[in-house]
Amino acid sequence: MWIALVITHGLLAFLLLGAVTHQVVSVWAPVRAGATNFVARYRAVGSAHYVNAIIVLYLITATLGGVLYTKYRITSRLMMELGHYWKSVGAFEIKEHLIAIGLALLPAYWYFWRPSTNAGDLRTRKLLTTLLAFIIWWAFLAGHVANNVRGIGT
Repeated sequence: MWIALVITHGLLAFLLLGAVTHQVVSVWAPVRAGATNFVARYRAVGSAHYVNAIIVLYLITATLGGVLYTKYRITSRLMMELGHYWKSVGAFEIKEHLIAIGLALLPAYWYFWRPSTNAGDLRTRKLLTTLLAFIIWWAFLAGHVANNVRGIGT
């Protein structure tokens, strides 16, 4: 059962990673007129359309991660500490804190992505999206490394 939960958690995290990466690229490098190559099409996504998907995926992934956290804390982390994998344990500790910060950012993220004509909202959108993307990328990589060092399902 734990392995199925870890796989589901990883797939949801991968979807979240793709959505937030598309959004951050489209916010920082909007498409130019006349560009028709792959990169231009990648940048041309409607960044506002990703907001609700990112919020829902973040909440589901964090909740599922919370369920898995008990198993990690009791078995995998202990084995990683006994094996002196301090960098992996530390990266995962940072991940825990960043995920909590990301949860606290979600209401502001949703608020500033609602339709608005205020020019100052664009800068705030960029910064919130970038910060959320950093958190999601860190969490994905740290979780992946921790799972590779000592898988939670074993």
